[in-house]
Amino acid sequence: MLPMIVSARFFQRVRPVGCAIGLIVLLAGCGNMPREYVRMAEPDVTLTALTAHPEAYLGKVVLMGGTPVEEESGERYVWLRMKNRPLDEDDVPRRPIDPDGPEAGHFWVQITKAQLPAGYRDWARMSLAGRVTGKVKLGHEPVLRLLYARHWGIDSIDRESSRDFDPNYDFIVPESIGVEIDIGSDTSH
Repeated sequence: MLPMIVSARFFQRVRPVGCAIGLIVLLAGCGNMPREYVRMAEPDVTLTALTAHPEAYLGKVVLMGGTPVEEESGERYVWLRMKNRPLDEDDVPRRPIDPDGPEAGHFWVQITKAQLPAGYRDWARMSLAGRVTGKVKLGHEPVLRLLYARHWGIDSIDRESSRDFDPNYDFIVPESIGVEIDIGSDTSH
């Protein structure tokens, strides 16, 4: 009888540790992009494919990464020109292997002014989900309508100043992570 009591007590103490380790392993295996956008997105789309055959992706959701390098503003929208930074397996934007190759090109992100957060000019890199509009700028650079973005600031001060955009839920973002913005589903094409 004594060995069963020791076993039960042992498992009562070890179970929370096991659950914590399981949760860490589960979270470590997840990318930085919410699953709903991963499920919606066309798999393995590259800037090269999107530029070569934009009609094949018209109205579809794609996952891209980039660095904002230019901005244009209209009456309702802001367009950010992005230097492509392909996403790694964790959906983090990285420099392309060939800095002069086709994956080192540009694309544009269209965002309504009402949805644009105040600190967007401090974004150093973005992982994003966007719907392909079928439009191009500068002759061949595809335009995406932003659905979701996760961004990282230039330094820890920028990250800390980037906050969740609900004023009722204000928190400081730890330096090791970025900030997410969920623009929501866009039903118009």
